[in-house]
Amino acid sequence: MKIIDLSVPIEESPSEVEKVEIKRISHTETADMFCAVFGCSKEDLPEGMGWAVDHICLSTHIGTHVDAPWHYFPESEGKKARTIDEMPLEWFYGNGVILDFRYKADGELITVEDIEQALEKINYELKEGDIVLIMTGADKYWGKPEYFSKGCGLDRESTLWILDHGVKVIGIDAWTLDIPFAFQRQIFEKTKNASILWSAHRAGIEREYCHIEKLANLDKVPKPYGFKFACFPVKIKGASAGWCRAVAIIE
Repeated sequence: MKIIDLSVPIEESPSEVEKVEIKRISHTETADMFCAVFGCSKEDLPEGMGWAVDHICLSTHIGTHVDAPWHYFPESEGKKARTIDEMPLEWFYGNGVILDFRYKADGELITVEDIEQALEKINYELKEGDIVLIMTGADKYWGKPEYFSKGCGLDRESTLWILDHGVKVIGIDAWTLDIPFAFQRQIFEKTKNASILWSAHRAGIEREYCHIEKLANLDKVPKPYGFKFACFPVKIKGASAGWCRAVAIIE
């Protein structure tokens, strides 16, 4: 069995729009605490050292993460939208299907026709429980400020089309499942049509689903399907998202 890491790290990165604060506390700094806990002296410790600890202040949407329906809107399918700790774990392990849209320009919408053609190209039909992974190539810009505006994305219609095939989880290797924010704004300023704004996310009002943002390394998976995908989110009570270690499992 081979496991391929499809996650970006949680780190202080130019690619993150929201602030990340990581305070690293060294073995030397914790020595006094260690001694107080165990009633010993520094002379009892290897080289007088305690443990290493990290204190982190960040959003649940930093790094590779799973968005819950609560993130999109307070209601989903006419009921209170579920938070990340309320989602069934079965959703986050299943057959992965990679659709390659790296040929599309930054900010370009992925249409239903595009998805149909991508599936035809790999000779695959979506099945209930599949986890669809959108490859845009934006992950190659991780660590750079331009990452925020890289990649193509889904809209309401293309998201709902995927969900109509029994899919509950969609992932993407870009900052957002929608087209980047700057392109949404450009379209809105030109058309004044608010339906473009966050339309892939807002599809969750009609159909309950989760999606994964900031995936990476989809191009390292040897086949577009025939592998297992896991993305169990951290269980944060009442949260709109949870960090995850997304992986492809090749047997």
